[in-house]
Amino acid sequence: MFRKTRLYTPGPTPLLPAAQFAMAAADIHHRTAEFRALYTKVLGQLKEFVGTKNDVLLLACSGTGAMEASVSNLTSPGDRVLVLSAGKFGERWVALAKAFGCQVDLLTAPYGETFDLEQVKAALKPDTKAVYVQATETSTATRHDVQAIAETLKAANSEALLIVDAITGLGTTHFDVDAWGVDVLIGGSQKAVMVPPGLAYLSVSDRAWAAMETSKNPRYYFDLRKERKSAKLGESAYTPSVALIAGLGAALDYIAGQAGGNLAEGRIALIENAQNCAAMTRAGLVALGFTLFAPTAPAAAATAVSVPEGLDSGAVVKELKARFGAVIANGQGEMKGKIFRIAHLGFFDYMDTIALLGALELIARDTLKLPVQFGQGVAAAQEVFAQKK
Repeated sequence: MFRKTRLYTPGPTPLLPAAQFAMAAADIHHRTAEFRALYTKVLGQLKEFVGTKNDVLLLACSGTGAMEASVSNLTSPGDRVLVLSAGKFGERWVALAKAFGCQVDLLTAPYGETFDLEQVKAALKPDTKAVYVQATETSTATRHDVQAIAETLKAANSEALLIVDAITGLGTTHFDVDAWGVDVLIGGSQKAVMVPPGLAYLSVSDRAWAAMETSKNPRYYFDLRKERKSAKLGESAYTPSVALIAGLGAALDYIAGQAGGNLAEGRIALIENAQNCAAMTRAGLVALGFTLFAPTAPAAAATAVSVPEGLDSGAVVKELKARFGAVIANGQGEMKGKIFRIAHLGFFDYMDTIALLGALELIARDTLKLPVQFGQGVAAAQEVFAQKK
């Protein structure tokens, strides 16, 4: 039987064909009027995609590079910061803050859960310089309520900057960056915008720009002030990833095209598509007898699923790839072997979701020995889809 490889991983995600074509044709020198026009257009599109009037910058790096920039540019050695951590990427915030000499106050939640807002409020100190959090903790497929966290900071009269890793949150979750007061919001190219890894983008508020003027941490390549200055001229501070930027422009055009050319409306359609696919997947998996790992705060970017006691989630990952060419993600760190993760962000649709659930019915029956009747997972997903229409 022929097998067609399909990515169901939360990054990299399936590539948009239009973006692939644009990347293949991107034979442009980066210090030309042609590239400056492309770069200026893409930066403007990104502001619409993020949904902000703040500056949005592009960096040739993974999302972690933008995370690092949001520490090095906004803090000084000895500054007190609060990290909200409930997974591997929250732990990355801790490591980054410590690497730049920050005094880290840490509020944790168990893997698969989110934060108690009263505890967030209590963890804030008068001298807290910044709060770092994920919008979606990809390692556990858990969504954190960014709006509620922002409102908690305001209610506490905190002057702390709010920095949000929305690398898998953008395109799967609704944000109102300016109204909520998010100072930095970070995205990545290999997620909902459907192009390969290698670009990070971030919105930066006026408060964050002001904080950079007093920050004493070292930065060179990741000096956001340099990028802002160059962006005003239609250029990047250093050699950009020309092909990826061309692909990103094509992807943003495609998203806008899903709503008659309106990128803001296209973003909403992209988010709703991810949320629908996630809801279908959760319903199908529960119908098959699986246990959701983050049932009280599920993300739309991905769904995390526990396997029955005594079984290894790696077996599900391996069998899906071997039998059907479907690539999903195992757990990370201490969750490896305990959960598997299925993505919904970007270039996924109803047909992808139904196909994967059909394959999982066979894996559940043959590999995990669950008492599965063919069609029960698919039917549950179809019921969810029908109710959404």
